[in-house]
Amino acid sequence: QLQASGGGLVQAGDSLRLSCAGSGRGSSMYSMAWFRQAPGKEREFVSAISWSGGSTIYADSVKGRFTISRDNRKNTVSLQMNSLKPEDTAVYYCAARGGFALENEVSLYNYWGQGTQVTVSS
Repeated sequence: QLQASGGGLVQAGDSLRLSCAGSGRGSSMYSMAWFRQAPGKEREFVSAISWSGGSTIYADSVKGRFTISRDNRKNTVSLQMNSLKPEDTAVYYCAARGGFALENEVSLYNYWGQGTQVTVSS
């Protein structure tokens, strides 16, 4: 089970930190990712991190502004979002999948959190 939190309403240029708490046995052995979905658009990949935390990938649209990290002792994954833009406005979802490969396809993730709203005003 995944529980995302940390969303809110901010102004362009501000920062937010999203967190995703995982529960259940072996939850630290999953690759984790963040996706987002804006109104009227398909869910899109944001970032992913390997189970060890040693490998990460990012969408081009957030590269250099967002940083994904994880703490396996606490079973949490975080997304630090800096220099936010209005186009970052979306519901952000955390997701998990078994296996070592980092993937950016929605269909390859087995477990999903409930989503947290991020709204960036101009």
